[in-house]
Amino acid sequence: MTQTTEAAAAQQPPKPTRARVHRAWFVAAVTFVTIIGAAAFRSVPGLLIDPLHDEFDWSRGTIGAAVSVNLALYGLTAPFAAALMDRFGIRRVVAVALTVIAAGSWLTVWMTAAWQLMLCWGLLVGLGSGSMALAFAATVTNRWFTERRGLVSGILTAASASGQLIFLPLLSWIIDRYDWRPAAVTVALAALAVVPFVWLLLHDHPADVGQKPYGAAEFVPKPPPVRGAARRAVSVLLSAVRTGPFWLLAGTFAICGASTNGLIQTHFIPAAHDAHMPVRAAASLLAVIGVFDVVGTIASGWFTDRFEPRRLLAVYYALRGVSLMFLPLLLGPAVHPPMIFFIVFYGLDWVATVPPTLALCREQYGEDSAIVFGWVLASHQVGAALVAFLGGVARDTFGTYDVVWYASGALCAAAALMALVIRRRALGEVAVA
Repeated sequence: MTQTTEAAAAQQPPKPTRARVHRAWFVAAVTFVTIIGAAAFRSVPGLLIDPLHDEFDWSRGTIGAAVSVNLALYGLTAPFAAALMDRFGIRRVVAVALTVIAAGSWLTVWMTAAWQLMLCWGLLVGLGSGSMALAFAATVTNRWFTERRGLVSGILTAASASGQLIFLPLLSWIIDRYDWRPAAVTVALAALAVVPFVWLLLHDHPADVGQKPYGAAEFVPKPPPVRGAARRAVSVLLSAVRTGPFWLLAGTFAICGASTNGLIQTHFIPAAHDAHMPVRAAASLLAVIGVFDVVGTIASGWFTDRFEPRRLLAVYYALRGVSLMFLPLLLGPAVHPPMIFFIVFYGLDWVATVPPTLALCREQYGEDSAIVFGWVLASHQVGAALVAFLGGVARDTFGTYDVVWYASGALCAAAALMALVIRRRALGEVAVA
């Protein structure tokens, strides 16, 4: 559809049509498939540590540094990616991001030096994946839905876990049977395969197809491209950092990222391999986390509507910390019931922190809450990046991951206390322009 046609459609109300499935659900479905495809490259880092260490003799700290760059950019890119979507449209930004991811993953096949891993997997894949973080799902939901936003947000957030369920066993089988290079090519092809669906089916706004947002009472014209959105993202950050709740929210969410993406997603498979567990079995356990992640996300949203979000966060972090303290005792060559219990619990708790953190952002920052949450999400990924790197260094230094599990458990205990401190702050003290 040309820009002229889109502009015309944006100014015209929709024509009456027979009852049928609203186009918003098709857009949500394409977004879901896109996020699932994106989960391919989110699944790979933990699988690559041992193969790259064995082939190139790179330290786990070096490999972890590349993963940390990837994770940090995933978070830091998100606020600006949302601004780019307002400026150039969802379809263009996502299509370019998928292409960048495919290029970064494909180029790793020919790498021979650690700096090339930093460039390809750290920089390129990090920038591309950051453009499809929670900001992508939030933008689609806000534009296409006025009703069922909570349901759609929960489903799209869970899509990444569903993709992990699909790709982790597949990629681990490829690496185990062939090599890590075919797995990297698989990631590149998965990203490229989604591009045509995005370009053809992912419309930027309901007005592009002459429809109202789902559940809207009136037709909503397509807004003009937003200029200066990036400046607003920075100005909101500068205002938020002058408030106490921001640092507490950012601190707790940084620990959340450190104890999930940075720790379990990156180091669980090599740690299990250290305990003589087959890689495919460890990857399957991570995939099970993805199954229960879906259940935990939806349940946490339900709880957040009914209970104090600060107390929920405190409970989530406290239980997560206790479970990490027991993990060194559970790792072994075989999968046994206590390990399955840990995996189920960790899956339920994986992103359970997102709904109450979002609720606290809304409570404290009002209309700026979405942008503030984007920066809080950035802290999540910075925490993940630090532990992805430091976890590898600790393994090189001590020859075991035990100290990493115990330190992360202590951090989760600190996060529980920080969440309770937020509860004691007066809401009126926060005012973000």
